[in-house]
Amino acid sequence: MTLCAAAAEPRPFHAFDNGLGSIATLEGKAALLKQLGYDGITWRPGNTAAMLAQLDKQGLRMGASYVVLNASPGACPVPAEVVSEIEALKGRDTLISLAVTGKSTDEVVLPAILKIAGIAERCGLKVALYGHVGFYLDTDATLLRLVKLAARPNLGVGFNLCHFLMQNDESALEPTLRNAAPFLYLVSINGADRGDTRKMTWDQLIQPLGDGSFDPKKLLRLLDEIGYRGPVSLQCFHLKAPPAEHLAKSIRAWRALNER
Repeated sequence: MTLCAAAAEPRPFHAFDNGLGSIATLEGKAALLKQLGYDGITWRPGNTAAMLAQLDKQGLRMGASYVVLNASPGACPVPAEVVSEIEALKGRDTLISLAVTGKSTDEVVLPAILKIAGIAERCGLKVALYGHVGFYLDTDATLLRLVKLAARPNLGVGFNLCHFLMQNDESALEPTLRNAAPFLYLVSINGADRGDTRKMTWDQLIQPLGDGSFDPKKLLRLLDEIGYRGPVSLQCFHLKAPPAEHLAKSIRAWRALNER
């Protein structure tokens, strides 16, 4: 499948809530996303019911909920508020994007992942493990190892471009995505620079889409080749421009990337 062929059915495109931090109200966040043409938001626990109500008014989706567990060498608890977050999304087409911090072991972390997957399954939801530099769930290889150990039908992985580039050479992009393909539930994208990315800062690795020297067409072509038609989230961490400015720039770039 070519990028042009895929343009007839563009993937759902959501913005991370960290790109809307300076907008005080939930109504304002949802209204801006609607105005600019986004399909929804990638949220995190807190005011979820109220945010869903605002998204519903605008005909938008909560594409993913970013849940974080904190592991120690001896425990990886699943707090009651995390359970409540998942249950609040029952019947929604929302993905649980699960990150795990801390220093621990698979023997400690895996039961917590299985518990999250079980709660999500009862709610009709899927879970994607989220790789983050410095977390227990860090690299794409770590995510795949744990997904295969868990062997749950509603458990998969996410691919996060900025965290990939900070931990890998760009040459690893294709094999990483091909290995992840059978389990891939979510992709995050943004503008970034090329070069020795493992020595770069977030200012270089998280830019508005269309900025930076990394060619996002390469990523989208690979997603086409592996048959990924799922949601794409726009990472906005630490962007300094006003939300209306950087989000408008990114969605213009997204539309251009998906043109025939």
